[in-house]
Amino acid sequence: MSAGDDGLLVVRDLVAGYGAAPVLHAVDLTVPAGTIAAVVGANGAGKTTLLRTLSGMLRPSAGRILLDGEDLGGTPVEQLVRRGMAHVPEGRGVIGELTVDENLRLGGLWRRDRADAGRALDEVYQLFEPLARRRRHHGHQLSGGERQMLALGRALIGRPRLLLLDEPSLGLAPRVVARTMALLRQLRDDTGLTVLLVEQNVRSALGIADQGVVMSLGRVVTTRPAAELRDDADLRHAYLGF
Repeated sequence: MSAGDDGLLVVRDLVAGYGAAPVLHAVDLTVPAGTIAAVVGANGAGKTTLLRTLSGMLRPSAGRILLDGEDLGGTPVEQLVRRGMAHVPEGRGVIGELTVDENLRLGGLWRRDRADAGRALDEVYQLFEPLARRRRHHGHQLSGGERQMLALGRALIGRPRLLLLDEPSLGLAPRVVARTMALLRQLRDDTGLTVLLVEQNVRSALGIADQGVVMSLGRVVTTRPAAELRDDADLRHAYLGF
């Protein structure tokens, strides 16, 4: 990497899409360790495609993805998890037929250190007290907010260094959204977790983020400190709709 590429996650000239139709066009992105980066923009900007490409769900046609300096090109999804990346996709992916406890344990199945996996499970229950009270309930019995907690908790069981989070506020009540955003900030501050957050609720996302990344039509328009982006009325009106 060149000087100025100092980040836990570094993306350079990334091109990806579906079939012959590219969605991402030469995307550059740097996320320093222990920070929250909020990726914002209108529907169709390429935000979800970016996360899917970073997590190995979609193979890029060009560009580089580096995690802590290691090139992830061609790395299988399960190996990305072992290297410290966790992806919570839009829709959360909770398995409704399994209990809360069973869903959470899925997040640690790959871990060799069973003792620490058990400690991680206990920590998640301390972090999400509603899940501890409902650990024997099935996923389909949970509220939307509880399912969001469960999806986040399952990702955290693996003790990731980098969390990719797609639309965590989708369909949730405002108070649950506020609680979720506060939790992400707490995880950053207490554990040093690095978060790449895709979020339509721009005000909430920029309220907790260290930097904001504005995307439009598959390209990064600008990357700025989140507070500066919130204060730029012209840019907000042009790309963010408020």
